[in-house]
Order: sequence, then C-alpha cells, then structure tokens
Amino acid sequence: MKADQIDRIRDALRDPGTVTSDFDLNPGVTLPQGRVSRPAGVLAPIQVVNGRLELLLTKRSSALKHHPGQISFPGGKQEPGDADSIEAALREAHEEIGLHPANVEVLGTLPMHDTVTSFAVTPVVGLVRDRFDIVPELGEVAEVFSVPLSHVLDPANYLVQSRRWRGSLRHYFTVPYGPYYIWGATARMLREWTERMKT
Repeated sequence: MKADQIDRIRDALRDPGTVTSDFDLNPGVTLPQGRVSRPAGVLAPIQVVNGRLELLLTKRSSALKHHPGQISFPGGKQEPGDADSIEAALREAHEEIGLHPANVEVLGTLPMHDTVTSFAVTPVVGLVRDRFDIVPELGEVAEVFSVPLSHVLDPANYLVQSRRWRGSLRHYFTVPYGPYYIWGATARMLREWTERMKT
C-alpha cells in the first residue's frame, strides 16, 4: 500500500481550517439575510487499485432536485439519527454506492464547505480497507467511477471557468477528467485538498 502517501494525506487533514464556499471566487455575491445552511457530509473514498490511489466519485441522477447530473462525492444531509456529519457521510456512502462504514478508515476532514444550495458540507476523506461491490442507488446515482488521486491533487489540472447564475456571472473551479466534468462544490473541495498537500 502507498503508506507514505496515506500518511501525507492524514497529516494534511489534521487541521480542518477555515470554511470554504461556492462563493470564494465571487466575493461580490450578496447572500440573503437570515440564510441558514443545513449540515451535510460527503465522503471522498480512496482505494488502492494496481498499486495506485484512486478516488471514487459519482454522477448524480438527472432526476434529482439538487445538482442533477453533476459529479459529486457520495453523501448528503445530516439526519437526526446521525451523530455528526462524518457519520452522515459514511451512512450516505453506504446507501448510495454500497460502501459499508466498517470498510472505511477515516483519515480526516477538509474544511466545512458552504454551498449555493445552503448546505454546510463536511468533506470526509476515507481509505477503503477492502475491495467491495459497488451498488449505485437507483434514482440517485447514475454512475460510479474512479479518478487517479494524483490527477485531482495536481494544481495544474484546475481551471477557473464561469457561467451566468441568477443574473450574474459566477466563477468556479473545474478539474476535468476524460468525459467527466468535475466542477462547482466538488472541484472547490478538491482544490482545497490540493492546496493542503502542497505544504
């Protein structure tokens, strides 16, 4: 196993740090007064495949209310029965892709991320202990795929792009991989991870 790489990742996650957001590249955005973000957790599952580290991501169903068709981490909002956002991330990953919580070694968390859809997301980085059968949840997950971790942790692979959102131009990070257009909140959280690995 890439023990040295895992140790570097664990070290980079020791301090959760400052909150990031979908608005980091858009400082002029004015948020509604009284806006409340709901707690959520997402899992960044790393697995060792043929001696290299790979990151599992999902393509969301086009029928979903929030972020349809987008590339994301498995995860979702924190439910009343969840002890915290880490437990929420593990539970949701089990439901969405069939990854059992006992098969995940939590390495740490990235800073909480505030999304345009008013979720306060805790990104949880976890190492998959053993290979497992991926079972996408019908209705939520259109596809599960893997990306070399080295690709998303390379700052050279990131671009800043823009599009119109609610009448104004919104800028955001992207980190494309093959046919997959990874952007928005997922790319912003990965970019933060990338920055931490540089130090």
